[in-house]
Amino acid sequence: MIAMRLPTHNRVAVYYSNSDIRIETRAVPRIGPGELLLEVTASGICGSDIMEWYRRPRAPIVLGHEVSGRVVALGEGPSPFQVGDRVVVSHHVPCLECRYCRSNRETACDLLHRTALDPGGFAGLVRVPITNVERGGVLRVPDQVSDDAASMVEPLACVLRGQDRAGVRADDTVLVLGAGVSGCLHLLAARQRGAASVFVADPLPERLRTAQQLGAAHVFDARQPVGPAVRATLGGRGVDRVIVCTGATQAVAEALTVVDRGGSVLYFAPLQSDDPLSIPFNALFWQHQAALVSSYGAAPADLARALALIAECRVDLKPLVTHRLPLQETQRGFALMLEARDSLKVIIDPRLDNE
Repeated sequence: MIAMRLPTHNRVAVYYSNSDIRIETRAVPRIGPGELLLEVTASGICGSDIMEWYRRPRAPIVLGHEVSGRVVALGEGPSPFQVGDRVVVSHHVPCLECRYCRSNRETACDLLHRTALDPGGFAGLVRVPITNVERGGVLRVPDQVSDDAASMVEPLACVLRGQDRAGVRADDTVLVLGAGVSGCLHLLAARQRGAASVFVADPLPERLRTAQQLGAAHVFDARQPVGPAVRATLGGRGVDRVIVCTGATQAVAEALTVVDRGGSVLYFAPLQSDDPLSIPFNALFWQHQAALVSSYGAAPADLARALALIAECRVDLKPLVTHRLPLQETQRGFALMLEARDSLKVIIDPRLDNE
């Protein structure tokens, strides 16, 4: 093994629930041939991290999958990386060989749903399995890209893949429902694709102000019905693409009322509950020919595209990073995400614990 001088232990933030995150000490992960050991430099809290219905059944667990870091040790054997390299890593990687991968459905791959980082991104040190190294789950970070921006490669990659599935094109009108960090990334990505107008709806004034600063053509208060206001803005028609970035049942249903004929709705976030949804089937699908699509995760090619956009300064992610906290304040980071007011991207940097 080739390594820098390593700490004798690994501090981790262990998730038991949204209100119970404990800082614990574990052994430094042991790496095998071809694997990497990273010092975590930035790990973003994802909206999915605070979904208790999703996370608590697997607790206790170390979460964190939006990770950038520095290689501090290499496993035996040849490697495309060197100690000291700055990298961004993906927790999920596809096999690149199955029928799903061969037909551009990599995020349906069985392997993608089984892979993970060890122990998770909310830790001082993380082991990157050889599977992730070999299948495009590790990318070297250019000098001009900050650690914070690198940690947002994975969520941006998910957004790019989602917009591909929704068919977002230049000159489209786009409505984003929900102006959290995912909604803001969709706003930036749609504008970068040349969308004619990007509208954003959210119930929080703070987030609507951010959306305006990021270039939204119009913002709408989601505490009121959004469909009539959007249609009035467009002279009576709907929008070409609706992107739902909230699990609120109201937003999921309202998306169906505002999509234009031949348009599409991308459901990017899961529902907060399993409540049934009524769909006007004949009018929506047969007469208006609308499409409902969903998206999950990202493939290696999506990660590479996202990193290129960031490195070439075609998207500016700095306004999205609202908080940087040490590992010992991970609980506070979750609280900020749950409050969902002046927080967008909350980043955990374990190096801050030593300052």
